[in-house]
Amino acid sequence: MNKTIRRAAVFCLLLVLALLVRVTWVQAYQGKALADDKHNRRNVIAQYANPLGNIIVAGSPVTGSAKTSGGDLAYKRTYTDGPLYAPVTGYTSQVYGSTQLEGIYGKVLDGTDDRLKNPSDLLQGKATRPGNVVTTIDPAVQKAAYEALGKKKGAVVAIDPKTGRILGMVSTPSYDPSTITGSHDGDAWKKLTAGDDEDKAMTNRAMRQPLPPGSTFKLVVASAALEDGLYGSVDTATDSPDPYTLPGTRTVLHNENRSAPCENATLRTALKYSCNNVFAKLAVDLGQDKVKATAEKFGFNTDKLDVPVRAYPSVYPKGMDKAQTALTGIGQFDVTATPLQMAMVSAALSNGGELPAPHMVSEVTSAGGDVLEKHEDGADAKRVVSERTAEQLRSAMVTVVEDGTGTNARIAGAEVGGKTGTAQHGVKNSKTPYAWFTSYAKDKRTGKEVAVAVLIEDSGAARSEVSGNGLAAPVAQKTMKAALGG
Repeated sequence: MNKTIRRAAVFCLLLVLALLVRVTWVQAYQGKALADDKHNRRNVIAQYANPLGNIIVAGSPVTGSAKTSGGDLAYKRTYTDGPLYAPVTGYTSQVYGSTQLEGIYGKVLDGTDDRLKNPSDLLQGKATRPGNVVTTIDPAVQKAAYEALGKKKGAVVAIDPKTGRILGMVSTPSYDPSTITGSHDGDAWKKLTAGDDEDKAMTNRAMRQPLPPGSTFKLVVASAALEDGLYGSVDTATDSPDPYTLPGTRTVLHNENRSAPCENATLRTALKYSCNNVFAKLAVDLGQDKVKATAEKFGFNTDKLDVPVRAYPSVYPKGMDKAQTALTGIGQFDVTATPLQMAMVSAALSNGGELPAPHMVSEVTSAGGDVLEKHEDGADAKRVVSERTAEQLRSAMVTVVEDGTGTNARIAGAEVGGKTGTAQHGVKNSKTPYAWFTSYAKDKRTGKEVAVAVLIEDSGAARSEVSGNGLAAPVAQKTMKAALGG
């Protein structure tokens, strides 16, 4: 063999070795990354090659799959009562991806989750059947809350205080996920995601849009005062001048009802009439650190509240002066909360001061019914306040509903307690305020109970007609009644 041929042979051998190294690298190390790449069309084709698994509410699927005509994607997702359940399911789209339960359990629902693989199916070359996601949602509660909100912009969350099961999660205005599941739904997508769309129908207001909670936050401040021993009971007179001047300022904080008996009022009376002076001074007397510590026990300031969809953090601020701390006592300044968070406050007080982890998925199963994941009711319960503090505040919340600012939440034959809230909106409260109501209800005959929070972001009502009792409490009442079986 001459020198030229030998060199050419060596060079070709090196090229072959380089190719083998590259193939080995791609297959051994980059294979999974390439397979999982979002731009890999084969993944989408495989995902929609067969009907997807379902999201289940009370034994019935609220999702489905429909055969497509043309194209390389055989099926697309469909939804039953899409606008009603959109805050629970989210959406899965051939183009725009997946959100909420559809996204979190995507591999279970499309059959690619390793836990679904059956050795016999692999040997026979059969496709893995997708699994299902079983929710905790009560359809009667969901429907009652949705219909009660109607055309109002707002949200409702209903929780079973004993178990942490989320019975209802509604956000309005809503949207139909079925309109964006296919490959040619660009117009519908643009309409839903338009930057100038004030409705923001795809925003889950129940858990992903924290807003000032207003006077509903007074329950947290009252809890801090009782836990700290600042006052012995809800019937002990407080040291609360009326009106109250914010510390270090000339700003006078008045009460909505100027004639209410708020001077040195007890916590019961202060909750009944929603006395700003009492709770602003309580926050200052306790100090921001103590109020913050109690708020965090209820769930504020956590960025890991997964139900299993992750909720946006509800915030109690830090680094404030005394005037700002006073404003946090009435749920203003930089305090924000989601309806989920305020439902958790009422749930903890209803449940003797203990708060089970809120969740809206009870189990994840294979197509054959084998349980892959299960969330035990009442799991991960934590003590937020003492049983005595919870009992005291439940008593005061009942007073609010029976003889105070929350009378529209009454349910015949049931124990109902609540707290109204009207939160400022805009610079110098220039925009229509937010209306809030957080509450609980118990039916002693059946043992059923529920905690509910309602936010009315915008009802279209005149500013003078906006109140927690007028707008939010009736929605809570209908939701609680449905949960109790009424």
